[in-house]
Amino acid sequence: MVQSARSRTVLTLYTTADDIQCHRARLVLAAKGVSYERVLVDPAKPPEDLIDLNPYASTPTLIDRDLTLFDTTVVCEYLDERYPHPPLMPIDPQSRARLRVAAVRIEKDWLPEVETIRAGGRPAEAARKRLREQLLSALPLFKASKFFLNPEMSLADCLVAPVIWRLPWLGVDLGREGKAIVDYGERLFHSQGFARSMTDQEKAMRPVHEHE
Repeated sequence: MVQSARSRTVLTLYTTADDIQCHRARLVLAAKGVSYERVLVDPAKPPEDLIDLNPYASTPTLIDRDLTLFDTTVVCEYLDERYPHPPLMPIDPQSRARLRVAAVRIEKDWLPEVETIRAGGRPAEAARKRLREQLLSALPLFKASKFFLNPEMSLADCLVAPVIWRLPWLGVDLGREGKAIVDYGERLFHSQGFARSMTDQEKAMRPVHEHE
C-alpha cells in the first residue's frame, strides 16, 4: 500500500496491524483500488497527531484533506460514497437495510467473542464454542448468495471476511458443517483486493499454502 508523505496522498488511514475493524476499512479501500498512506498505530501508545485529530484516538481513523472521520461504519460508508465504483452496497433500500442490520449483529455478537478469545485465559474456550455456534447458525446467510446476503461484494463482506480469515488463528474449527462458510472465505481470500488489504501480521495468521 502507498506509504508516501501525506502531502502527496489524498487519504491517510490510521490503523492497527491486526484489528478486525481496521482490516474492514482497509478491505474497503482495497476493493475500491484507492491509494492511501497507511499509518500503523500501537493502540497502547497512539501518536500525538492521532490524539489531536480524533478525541478518542481510536482506529481506524481516516483523513481526507481537512476531513477527519472515525467509527468504522462511518469510515466505510463514506469511502463507498466518495469512490462510487465499484459500489459496495445494493441500490434498493431494503437490501441496504438488511446488510446494515447484519453488520450490527456481527459487531454485537461475533466481535466480542473474538476479543475474549484474544484475551486468552479460561473464558477463551467458551468464547470459541459460542463463536463457532453463532457462525454455524448463520449458514443460511452464507448459502443465500455468492457473497454475504448479496450477489455482489458489499460492505458487509468487508466485515465478515476478516472474521473468517482469523478463525484458524483464533482456534475455531467449523468442521464439515461449516463448508459453505469456508468456501465463501476462499472466494474472497484469493482476490487481489483481499491480499492488498492485509498487514504482514494478518498474512501470518494463516500458513502460506492456505491462501496462495
